[in-house]
Amino acid sequence: MSRYDHEKHIGLDGHDSSLQGEKPYGTDYNGNQVDVDDHAYPQEEETHRSLKPRQISMIAIGGAIGTGLVIGSGTSLARSGPGSLFIAYTIMGAVCFSVMMALGEMSTKYPSKKGFAGHATRCVDPAYGFATALVYLGKYLIISPNQIVAGALVIKFWNASINSAAWCTIFITFVILINCLGIKWFGEIEFWLSLVKIITLTGLILLGLIIDLGGVPGQQRLGFAYWMDGRAFKPYKVAGDLGKFCGFVNALVLALFAYMGTELIGVTVGEAKNPRKTVPAAIKKTFFRILFFYIFGVLIVGMVVDSNSPLLAQAVAKGTSGGASASPFVVAIQAAGISVLPQIINACILIFTISAANSDQYIATRTLYGMAKDGNAPKIFTKCTSRGVPIYAFAFTGCFMGLAFLSASTDALTVFGYFVSVTTIFGSLTWISILASHVAFMRGMKAQGISRDTLPYKAPFQPYATYAALFFTCLLSFFKGFDSFMPFDYKSFITHYIGIPVYVFGYLGYKLLRKTSYVRITEMDLSSGAREFHDVDDDEVEDEQYKQMTFGQKVLYKVKNW
Repeated sequence: MSRYDHEKHIGLDGHDSSLQGEKPYGTDYNGNQVDVDDHAYPQEEETHRSLKPRQISMIAIGGAIGTGLVIGSGTSLARSGPGSLFIAYTIMGAVCFSVMMALGEMSTKYPSKKGFAGHATRCVDPAYGFATALVYLGKYLIISPNQIVAGALVIKFWNASINSAAWCTIFITFVILINCLGIKWFGEIEFWLSLVKIITLTGLILLGLIIDLGGVPGQQRLGFAYWMDGRAFKPYKVAGDLGKFCGFVNALVLALFAYMGTELIGVTVGEAKNPRKTVPAAIKKTFFRILFFYIFGVLIVGMVVDSNSPLLAQAVAKGTSGGASASPFVVAIQAAGISVLPQIINACILIFTISAANSDQYIATRTLYGMAKDGNAPKIFTKCTSRGVPIYAFAFTGCFMGLAFLSASTDALTVFGYFVSVTTIFGSLTWISILASHVAFMRGMKAQGISRDTLPYKAPFQPYATYAALFFTCLLSFFKGFDSFMPFDYKSFITHYIGIPVYVFGYLGYKLLRKTSYVRITEMDLSSGAREFHDVDDDEVEDEQYKQMTFGQKVLYKVKNW
C-alpha cells in the first residue's frame, strides 16, 4: 500500500485497523496519556506530509536567497568594504549553520506540525513557545507583503508608468492560487523557482570570476586590487579604527538579514514525507550552498566592485526600487561594459521576489496553524482543506498581503518601510529561541541519561556550536542598532529594538495569564512524539523505481536531487 493510500485509511480518531494493539503510548507536556504514533499519519483535515526530499532541500536554500544577498550585499560593501563583508558573511554563515544543526536535531527527533515553537514549548516553557511563534509570525506577516512591494518596484525598471498597486494585485493573486493548490503543488513550484535562483546566482558568480580574471576584452585582471590601499576595511559613522569596527558590526547585521529564512526547514518538517531522512540531507546540502552562494559570492563581489565606486553609491541609493541596477553584480557588469545582461538579471530578481513572497506566505500560514495546534491561537486555524491547506489560517495571514497596496502612496510606503526594518530583530530573536530550546533539549537528555547517539540526526560540533551561536546572536541582537545612537535617531532606535519588548512581554503576559511553569530538565517530555516512521517504506519503493529507470531518467533524477 502506498503512503498516500495508507493515509486515506486513517479515520478521524487517528487509528488504522492494521496497527491496532501495536501503538505505544507516552505523555504530553501536561502529563496526559497520548498516542506516540498520533501524528504518524495526517488525519482528515490536517496538513499532508507530501514534500519530497529534493523539494525540502531546494526550498531550504532557495527560500533564503533573496534581495538581501543579491542587492543588500552592495549596501554592506559600500559601508564596510570587501574585507568586512567577507568576514561578516563567513561568521554569520557559521552561526546560520549552527542554527540549522540545532533545529535538525530537534526536528528529526520530534517532527511536529507545531514548528520550532513546539520545541520551545516542550523544552523550555509553553510561554516561551508562544513568544517564539509570536515574533516569527510577526516577521512573516510583514515581510510577505514587503516582497510583493519589492516585485512591483522591480518592474519599474522596465515600465514606471503603471501604478504599483496593479502589479501588487497580480502578484497577490498568484501567491493565493499557489498556496491554495496544496503542498504538493507548492513544493514543486518552489523547487523550480528556487532552481532559477540558484542558476542565476551561479551564473553571476562565474561571470564575476571571469571579470576578475580579465576574461572581458579590453579589461585587465583585477585580482584583489579593490582590497588594496586601505579599502578592505572601511570606516562607518566615525573615522579611524573605531569606524572600521563599526563598519564590521554593520556588515554582520546586514549579513544576518541576508541569511534569515534558512530556518524555514523547521516549518516544512511538518509536511515532509520522511523527516528523519529529508531534514539531515537538506541541512548537509545547505552547508555547501551557503559556502558557495553566500561566502564565495560576496568574496567575488568584493573583488570585482570598487567599494568607493560612484556606480555602487548610485545602486545603494536606489535600493530594491532600482531593480537590477541596484545589484552590485550589475555594477560590475556595467563597469566591464557588458550590455543586455541587466535586463535578464532584472527578470531573475523579479522571480526572486515572487518566490520569496510565496514561501513567506506559506511560512506565515503554517506558523499560525502551529500556534493553533499548540493551543496558542483559536482552534479554527487548524481546519484544513482536502488538499491539506489550513484555509482559515491562510485567509487570516493573507489579509496582511493587502499592506502591499501602501506602495501606491509615497508617504504610506515610508511608514511601511519602518515596519519592514523590524523584521531583522524578529529574525534574530527566532534564532535565539531555536538555539535556547536546543540548549535545554541537550541538558534534558543529559539529565535523563539519554545518549546523543540515540538521535536520528546527531549534529557535529555539539554542544559547542549551539552555545557559541547563541552567545553571538544575543550579542548581535543587542548591538545591532548601534548606529541609531550616532547621532540618536528615535525612529531608527524603535525599529531596531521594538521586537525585544514584544518578545519579552509576549512571554511574560502568556506566563501570567496561563500560569505556566518552566520545564525542569529532569521532567522534560522526551518520549511523546518521538515515534518510528512507517513511511520509511517509501525509501524502498523509490529504490526499486530508480533501478527500473532508463539512463536518461536516472540522470534527470540525480539532477533534481543534487
